Amino acid sequence: MKPAVSRLPTSAIAWNDPALWRLDGARALWRKEVLRFWKVGFQTIAAPVLTAMLYLLIFGHVLDKHVQVFDGVPYTSFLIPGLVMMSVLQNAFANTSSSLIQSKVTGNLIFLLLTPLSPAAWFAGYVGGAVVRGLAVGVGVLAVSLWAGLPWPAQPAWVLIFGVLGATLMGALGLVAGLWAEKFDQLAVFQNFIILPMTFLAGVFYSVQGLPALWQVVSHLNPFFYMIDGFRHGFFGQGDVSPWLSLLIVGTANLAVVAWALNLLRTGYRIRS
Repeated sequence: MKPAVSRLPTSAIAWNDPALWRLDGARALWRKEVLRFWKVGFQTIAAPVLTAMLYLLIFGHVLDKHVQVFDGVPYTSFLIPGLVMMSVLQNAFANTSSSLIQSKVTGNLIFLLLTPLSPAAWFAGYVGGAVVRGLAVGVGVLAVSLWAGLPWPAQPAWVLIFGVLGATLMGALGLVAGLWAEKFDQLAVFQNFIILPMTFLAGVFYSVQGLPALWQVVSHLNPFFYMIDGFRHGFFGQGDVSPWLSLLIVGTANLAVVAWALNLLRTGYRIRS
């Protein structure tokens, strides 16, 4: 019997090769990723929820009576969907990126390389775990913010669509970052200089319509803005742009980042080093 060998090669697999798309073992990897963050849930779920609540308490208390963005929507209610989506995005990214870099640094990535997992199975397992963590944190933030008077979503479908798409995109981007980084310092650069600025400048705490013209243009070039605005539209039925435009841009960004991550796995980029 031939020993099992990894589907992650030193040379690229062709895109039309069936070996690229086999999902055997993806469920086991997904389960491992979910259990990895669930066993330290106080750190991976409770801590982000607490951070979001601190933002809500501080900004909501200070600005609720002084700022109104949408007609008939208190500022605190406006803020909650932005905080939920910010938590989803940041934690989905953190799950895949931290898992990969830890496996690289500790050397236990070799155990996955010995399995017959295809690139698609790696992607499904890692990103699937990231989506679960991102959505779990988002649900936690929503649950503990009910006291603030957030209304039932006016269009729940948009909430679900943008929540899942946002978590998927950030999970795939975290996979790219984890593959690229060879040590924690490199991953910190990616997170602190790309992810955090793009998240905070995406309209979490404000409507971009209130910005100067130049910064409105900059905000509209940020795909994170469309994820947050589309998600918020699901609650209030109104936003800064059409949810269909947001869906087009977020969907396109998802396709691009997913293809990027799959291509890195397909070629075995920095997997064996």
